Amino acid sequence: MKINRQYHRIHKITVTALCAVLMAAVPETAWAGSSQLKDMDLSAGRYIAVAEKNADIYVSMDSYDILKTAAQGEEFQILDDAGGGWMEVKVEDGVGYLSAEDADIQKAESGDDQKTEEAQGQQAGGDVSGSLRRYIVDFARQFLGCAYRYGGNDPHSGVDCSGFVRYVLQNAAGVVLQRSSRAQAAQGRAVSADQMRPGDLIFYAKGSGINHVGIYAGDGQVIHASTYKTGVKMSPWNYRTPVRIVNVLGD
Repeated sequence: MKINRQYHRIHKITVTALCAVLMAAVPETAWAGSSQLKDMDLSAGRYIAVAEKNADIYVSMDSYDILKTAAQGEEFQILDDAGGGWMEVKVEDGVGYLSAEDADIQKAESGDDQKTEEAQGQQAGGDVSGSLRRYIVDFARQFLGCAYRYGGNDPHSGVDCSGFVRYVLQNAAGVVLQRSSRAQAAQGRAVSADQMRPGDLIFYAKGSGINHVGIYAGDGQVIHASTYKTGVKMSPWNYRTPVRIVNVLGD
């Protein structure tokens, strides 16, 4: 018996008290797609999901809202394994969630992380480095006012500082960053304040430990997921004393 998509998603978010009853009603094959994900480093950006049929892609893991219905054969860059047989995939300039049951996972033609098509379009006929950096900032600006959520990875549902930076760089430039601000500070190449350019990362510390990161937006401003009260906002780049500035774009 095939479990329909709505029941499948309701099952995921059903309260603990009903889990035993529902699990008994769901055959083991309902999660068969999760076997495709085993031992794959999907966060490296080297895989694509090819829809095997018309398939719904959802706004978030705990939402009934459909972001897009994929046509059979349509391809999506996989951004990460979301758990439970679900994948985080790139949909236009955002992120959606697709069941591995509905897609064939394939290695991308190039094993290297690629810039998004939108970024490549911005670069046509101009300075590649400067255009990409401007695109990163423009991409980040669309999320101004989005909610802050500790541990959050998606501006549509809430992000913390490092989750926001990771989301923007991965989706705007194909750069895969570590999850925490401290780990991100160890990536890329350190630059001085007079060398920094839009798209560089600015790190701040509390005591001896790095605890905050934002993206330099140019004109003396940093864009960052700040607090629960303000969400994603712009601030003067030195509103706190930066302890490290990093170029993760390699230019």
